Amino acid sequence: MPKKRYPIDRIKRPLAKIMQEEKSGALVLGISILVAFVLANSPWYEQYHLFFDHTFGFEFDNKPYLEHTISEWINDGLMGMFFFVVGLELKREIVAGELSNIRAAMLPIAAAIGGMIVPALIYFSLNSTGDVNSGWGIPMATDIALALGVIYLLGNRIPLALKVFLTALAIVDDIGAVLVIAFFYTSNISFSNLAVGFIFLFLMFIGNRMGVRSLLYYAIIGIVGVWTAFLLSGIHATIAAVLAAFMIPADVRIKEPIYIARIKKHLLRFKNIDPDDDIPTLTHGQLEVLERINLDTKKAMPPLQKLEHAMTPFVNFFVLPVFALANAGVTVFDIEISKLFNTNVAVGVGLGLLLGKVIGIIGFAWLAVKFKITSFPKYLNFKNLLGLSLLASIGFTMSLFITQLAFTNEDYKTQAKVGIFVASIIGGILGYIVLKRHSK
Repeated sequence: MPKKRYPIDRIKRPLAKIMQEEKSGALVLGISILVAFVLANSPWYEQYHLFFDHTFGFEFDNKPYLEHTISEWINDGLMGMFFFVVGLELKREIVAGELSNIRAAMLPIAAAIGGMIVPALIYFSLNSTGDVNSGWGIPMATDIALALGVIYLLGNRIPLALKVFLTALAIVDDIGAVLVIAFFYTSNISFSNLAVGFIFLFLMFIGNRMGVRSLLYYAIIGIVGVWTAFLLSGIHATIAAVLAAFMIPADVRIKEPIYIARIKKHLLRFKNIDPDDDIPTLTHGQLEVLERINLDTKKAMPPLQKLEHAMTPFVNFFVLPVFALANAGVTVFDIEISKLFNTNVAVGVGLGLLLGKVIGIIGFAWLAVKFKITSFPKYLNFKNLLGLSLLASIGFTMSLFITQLAFTNEDYKTQAKVGIFVASIIGGILGYIVLKRHSK
């Protein structure tokens, strides 16, 4: 009997297919960046900038609480969801992914470390004094969504192993970015609020060890407790998101062989129940079997992967595009060339991303192999490593995020954004060309 189709299926099916493809998220992010740039250079550029400066929060007994601008809510709130998903990905990779085998992981780890250290050194060598030196963390970051989006444009020319290598490299890069934010872009710490945050974090840990599987439990404690306490403590709330993600259980209650045996038993029982053909609904026996199947399926799914799978489309298709709309708008006609280069911020960020990533990734990967810490896999050679390192110079999302933390001076922010845009566009184009020519 063919499956009954409803009109809503014609809308849902293509949307679901689009949202399942990783390159679609990169495309939406790219469009958002372009829209932000167009709005920032349109006749409505003043309204565009003023919109994100509007303030809202909560009031109790005539006292304002958590009062922030729309831009701050996006960067501290919505981006908390992005970093939560980053934390889930990190834990998954450490538990059972590319970072679980330490020797196999040493090559992308070494490459990522080089891709963070060298860009920071290049920036700092050009901006060693004054307020501008706080921007050294900006060129350290890689935008994994856009980098992988470029790779997916190449289709089957790129072996899966190269995509996995770039993903592992970017994950280690994310770890570095989180640590940089935690230790170097945090000030005025309230230790009492921080202590409260760690108490809630400990409650999540206890729940994990006791076998609590309810996502509602972790959501309430993670958002109401950990995130809010960290936000009030002065430590950036994105750190709370990553720490909370590491408290989510990554194990299953039912192993695969047991799950398969149970499902077979349930299906056999469902098959042997006589359906009532006179009514469109299920019988009580059928409903009971399906509920047992649903219960066992939940027990066979790690909460960590369930959350990651559920939240990734929302992050890719809403959180990151909104972040780009709020932060990627640079009003070009308002920029004075003399102001753009009155410091070395733009040059430091641009060279740090474009040259620093290439030199750092290739150089540290070569050193790791030279000192026999790891070895080059057969799918990797100098030419496609060069292409991957050029793609790693795409730093949009993370670099823009760190820019907001590094500077309060709007001129410095604009200079950094110009450096990010120029380096990311050149790196993306060159990386695409190199990989297209030298990969099979």
